[in-house]
Amino acid sequence: MLNLGKTILDGAILSLAASICLIAILRFNPRLFLQDYPKDVRDQVSPKTDKEKRQSLLVGIPFLVLLVAVPFISTLSLKRGFGDEAVFLQLFWNAFGVGFIFNLFDLLVLDWLMFCYITPGFLIIPGTRGMKGYKDYGYHFRAFIIGTVLSLMAGLVIAGVVMLL
Repeated sequence: MLNLGKTILDGAILSLAASICLIAILRFNPRLFLQDYPKDVRDQVSPKTDKEKRQSLLVGIPFLVLLVAVPFISTLSLKRGFGDEAVFLQLFWNAFGVGFIFNLFDLLVLDWLMFCYITPGFLIIPGTRGMKGYKDYGYHFRAFIIGTVLSLMAGLVIAGVVMLL
């Protein structure tokens, strides 16, 4: 049986932790996530410097680890709670659900509300103020679809690994 409360709670924890990380990184230097900005914004600015590329790796790798670690730990703890009765589908839905909740939070709160609607100054890359990409809701929805597919794939891998443990 799916433990929906656990999935939602762990998804909320991931959403909070990942959002704090993202906002801190963007406040430090929004160009570190230049690859995630709409095309018209990316085309308006110079490519990342070597220093920015190194900084992107320094913050990006721990961020990706967080995105995988929370669903993994959540799913592992779910399996331990079920013991030998745990089934792959339960584990998959939990791993997928935790990641999907963050993906949905990212779309609705970070992308549509903060990025597109409010657009605080720290998100604006110098020289791109007023560009249409900052209000492109469709761009972020397409990224959400990609994130959903990635959540599905991660859910399958995490559930498979957890089943083997």
